[in-house]
Parts: sequence; C-alpha cells; structure tokens
Amino acid sequence: MADCELCGAMKVGTRSVLMGKAEVQACKRCTDKMGLDEKNVAPGLSQARNTPTPTSGGYGGIGRKGKDIMLRGEKELAADFSKRVSTARHAKGWDKSQLGRKMAEKVNVISNVESGKRPTDAVIRKLERTLGITLMVDASPDQNRQINSGDGRGLTLGDFLLGGKE
Repeated sequence: MADCELCGAMKVGTRSVLMGKAEVQACKRCTDKMGLDEKNVAPGLSQARNTPTPTSGGYGGIGRKGKDIMLRGEKELAADFSKRVSTARHAKGWDKSQLGRKMAEKVNVISNVESGKRPTDAVIRKLERTLGITLMVDASPDQNRQINSGDGRGLTLGDFLLGGKE
C-alpha cells in the first residue's frame, strides 16, 4: 500500500503509470478517470530486476558475471594473497608473462594481483589452480567493540566521541 501521487489518497493500491514523460504512482480510480495506461516493462527486464545481483566490492565489483564466492561469507581472500602468488610464481621459476600465458590472462592482471589489488573471483580460481596454492581462507569474525552506557537508549554521537564516558 502506498499513496497516490495524483489525488493524494493514502494507503491505497498503486501502480506505475506514465503521465506525459513522468512515471508516477497512481491509484486505480485516477488511472481509470484520466485514462492513463500502466507502464509496461519488457518481460526480460522485469525478470532481471527480480534477480539479485552480486555486490562484492573491490576489483571484482558490481555487474560482473558469474558467482561471487566472496558473498558466501565462509571464505575470504587471504590478507597476504599478493605475497602468496609472488612466492608460488618464483618457486615455479616463472616470470609474470609465463604465468599470464598459463592462466590466459594479461601480464597487467598478474602485476595488479602481486601489487595487492583484489582480483576477480575467476582470477582467484585460476591462480589457485595454476599455482597450486590456496588464496581463499576461512573468514575470521569481525572484531567490533560495542559501547554501551547501560540505559538502553542506544549509541549517540556524543557517546561515540566521548568513548562511552558520561
């Protein structure tokens, strides 16, 4: 239930309609009275809007295709992933271009990973498979400190700035 943007009726069933070039939420009475047509959405677009999208940050990012293994929460990229990749590459006696060829990736991707930029999940899997290493480790719990003044009113900006002291 929402409010009709045309007549102001509150807590009524509304639908998206086009009024000129603007899209508004209107009740059934207004759409019938004004002869407005419901805004049609292509079937594929409406299905895509209902599908959740990966929202991982960093080098992988939003909009990348495929499963984002970072969303699982069980595993996370090791903090020293760049050192692990560099060490494993040197142990095999490969330079960056050789590793890139074996993985079907560009040298820039290897350089970015070794400099500490978070790679995409596909690149992580390729690195693990090609070098025989583990880059995804068990997630460690976040260590958050909670400040509580004891009166149950919640944390205020003053509590935060004063460190919980009153």
